[in-house]
Amino acid sequence: MDTIRTLTEQTVPYLIAARRDLHRIPELAFEEVKTAAYVARALADMGLPVDTGIAGTGVMGLLETNRPGPVVMLRADMDALPLTECTGLEYCSLHEGCMHACGHDAHMAILLATAKVLTSMRDSLRGTVKFLFQPAEEYPGGAKPMIEQGALDNPAVDYCMGLHVWPATPSGMVDVKSGPLMAAMDRFDVTIHGRGGHAAKPHECVDALEIGTQAVGALQRIISRKVDPVQPALLTVAMFRAGHAFNVIAETANFGGTLRTFDRDIRSRWEERIRQVVGGVCDAMGATFDLEFINGYPPVINDPAMADIVRRAAIATVGAQNVREATPTMGGEDMAYFLERVPGCFFFLGTGFEGGQSIHNPAFTVDEKALPAGVETFCRAVWELLGNA
Repeated sequence: MDTIRTLTEQTVPYLIAARRDLHRIPELAFEEVKTAAYVARALADMGLPVDTGIAGTGVMGLLETNRPGPVVMLRADMDALPLTECTGLEYCSLHEGCMHACGHDAHMAILLATAKVLTSMRDSLRGTVKFLFQPAEEYPGGAKPMIEQGALDNPAVDYCMGLHVWPATPSGMVDVKSGPLMAAMDRFDVTIHGRGGHAAKPHECVDALEIGTQAVGALQRIISRKVDPVQPALLTVAMFRAGHAFNVIAETANFGGTLRTFDRDIRSRWEERIRQVVGGVCDAMGATFDLEFINGYPPVINDPAMADIVRRAAIATVGAQNVREATPTMGGEDMAYFLERVPGCFFFLGTGFEGGQSIHNPAFTVDEKALPAGVETFCRAVWELLGNA
């Protein structure tokens, strides 16, 4: 097992260079053309067969040992965010208005370095490792179309793993949890239809703005009065649009937001409850409404046995004192689609440092000294599943 530590240390210059190369060329969802080309070339340079164009820009590298054994898939996401970078880094984004503000550059670099280590260990492994580079995690999601195009087949995947850099966790630490880790992520958009008119004659109008505010307030009571209080659930109205002049009562109002929960039963009733609440308010006030409900990513739920494997790998990498029980988050992740179909584990790699910013911030960056721990944890977990050929 000391071999893994040694090989990981030897890949550090490659790991950092790859992360910086990828940081310079951020691309939005399903537009990861340069990124995919970089990843595919790197995998091919390792002597691995590479499949490209999966779900548009997805890439898959395959490490075959030609010895029978399980198939393990390791996943990294590739897309960036529509932000203008203000980190001041010498390797900052070359693409104006686009930035790796969620650490996907680090995820890809970690996976490439992992592929490099495991490829050099091929003779001591059995089974197969798939290195999957996925487009469009941020939205609308690339995991599901990759699955639909066979990413989990030929050969069929037995186990999967992924990670996310986590600035809320100090650099050098790893957070792991079995069971629910990240919430399901759904969206809704409501349009209220009233009757506009002069602001001095509200009695002749059906005020869509005022009805909309009533509906927003009523929706908040779904959580406090219709959801089991021991089950985490969240409803956030994040946008509201109505009116265009100080003396005109709005004919329409539009608002929308997101719903989050770990519970499948609660999730299955979101749309019905929104219709009931908004419909009741509109009926009482003489308005009508349209609802667009968009099912997003399912919850990220880790397999207990796989979480134990990752935990042991992390302890061997950073020490037991630096491995913590991950705190569940209401953030969403389309790694969930893989975990619905295959036993696996998604974990958080601490990259936080004093003065560092959170993800999705134009000043976000990672502590690069933390990245080798991601490589080593991946490799040790794979070794537990495929080692001792």
